[in-house]
Amino acid sequence: MRTVIHLTRLSPKKISLRGHALLREPLLNKGSAFSTGERKAFGLDGLLPYRVLDIERQAQRIYAMLDRYPDAMGKYVALAALQDRNEHLYFYLLQQHLEEFLPIVYTPTIGLATKRFSQVFQRGRGAWITPDQQGAIAETLQRAAQGRDIRLIVATDNESILGIGDQGAGGIKISIGKLALYTAAAGINPASVLPISLDVGTQNQALLDQPGYLGWPHARLRGAEYAAFVDEFVAAVRQLFPHALIQWEDFRKDNALRIMDRYRDEVLSFNDDIQGTGAVALAGMLSAQRVHGRPLAGERILIVGAGAAGLGISRQIKVALAGAGLTGEDLQHAVAALDSQGLLVDTRVGDSYKAEMAWTQARAKALQLDGSGIGLLDVCRAFRPTVLIGTSGQRNAFSEAVVREIASTVERPVILPLSNPTDLSEAVPADLYAWSDGRALVAAGSPFPPVEYAGRTYQVGQGNNAFIFPGIGHGAILSGAASITDSMFYAGAKALARMVTDDELAGGSLYPAVDRLREASVEVAVAVIRDAAESGMIEPISDLEIQNLLDAGTWSPAYREYIPN
Repeated sequence: MRTVIHLTRLSPKKISLRGHALLREPLLNKGSAFSTGERKAFGLDGLLPYRVLDIERQAQRIYAMLDRYPDAMGKYVALAALQDRNEHLYFYLLQQHLEEFLPIVYTPTIGLATKRFSQVFQRGRGAWITPDQQGAIAETLQRAAQGRDIRLIVATDNESILGIGDQGAGGIKISIGKLALYTAAAGINPASVLPISLDVGTQNQALLDQPGYLGWPHARLRGAEYAAFVDEFVAAVRQLFPHALIQWEDFRKDNALRIMDRYRDEVLSFNDDIQGTGAVALAGMLSAQRVHGRPLAGERILIVGAGAAGLGISRQIKVALAGAGLTGEDLQHAVAALDSQGLLVDTRVGDSYKAEMAWTQARAKALQLDGSGIGLLDVCRAFRPTVLIGTSGQRNAFSEAVVREIASTVERPVILPLSNPTDLSEAVPADLYAWSDGRALVAAGSPFPPVEYAGRTYQVGQGNNAFIFPGIGHGAILSGAASITDSMFYAGAKALARMVTDDELAGGSLYPAVDRLREASVEVAVAVIRDAAESGMIEPISDLEIQNLLDAGTWSPAYREYIPN
């Protein structure tokens, strides 16, 4: 669906670059949109075709060109090339066709682009920081920033990319994709962002064996060396960009938790895989509540997959359940979690972080779930979940028997297979509707087409973190908050759930349509700013002052007139 973009006239901008140097700067290049006067003033006469085209006509031309590419990967490479030469045009086109291009510049295509990073690499964007630069990380960041006022960084160490694992230096594609959504959805100025690959090596032997692999070709740093590396990175960010937010992205679960907790009060930061995923899942539950009418405190939630995403969902749901009045063991046992070994019980937790998701042994025994060989179906029979959430990365983990069992004990079960990319989803939505006789309330982590069942069409809502993280980050930056709290994510989840219209719910979707992503990001940002004020983190702020913050801090892809500096 095409979105109409209203452009406001901006004041002229003084520019020092001339000729080819100006055409090579993606934040300034306007291509064929340079006016006749600008071409004379900046030495561009003869360096461009004669005809002057405005941004709308440029976008029409590029869109028609993209339509000729036969597959998503071809479109991804073409769009990346456009971003590398003209960022205004790239974001204008992306905002016009956000619903269509979101699966291209983000999941699921971004996963394939990450896998093929060394094969499709065209131009450096952001920074790759390796152990060879230790002791000089600040200098590397300074070179990458090129004098820009950096306010937002997405940093990954590339180890747990989506559901496809360690991708080495190519993980920066995820950072670039996330930052593109920050701009397209929330209006973050692309001149103020910086994608970072903390390229500390890889355990992916297939990458190391590639003669053309572009990353640091060594085994991953671990332990104290790794911790010291991240410490120096954070210190450099604080020194150079004291007002910047760091979004931690696709770290292995143990590192993700340690880094999130270690730095959350030291530098403005959050982990989208943990906190963002938790807020998105909770938003789906809250919007489903408007359909099934069950009280939140009465829900029984089963999470399949006890990694970082599962933990984030468990934490955020428990924040909401505590707000609904649950405490103690009632709160602990309202959420059950399974890992690859079965139900988490306090006598068997494995990784230490799983302890907060574990049931007491007494509770497990009471439901005859304390023992070996107990699988998902056994837990469903005994626990009788009303909400089933998948973060396992295991395709088809939600079997027909499991879904039919859940549907036999609750009239409108909520089923959210959130693993991505698409081929790792715990179930196909069409099957979930069929196995529940059309009664399940379904959303997925990746895009799926509408489902026809029993004469009705169901729109499958996408529980995509893109509905949360742009607004969270933008709201935190605009408010001047010192840290990003769990209550901000709860506020964002409630705002997102409120965004779902009655018509969308009636059509089967638990999330807003993707073409409303920009609108949703604004609502989440407003919720974050209000929460910061209500918690006392910032001074009280009026609705008008919030609107003024948004107006002043939101970038639009409009060409400005250039005058010589």
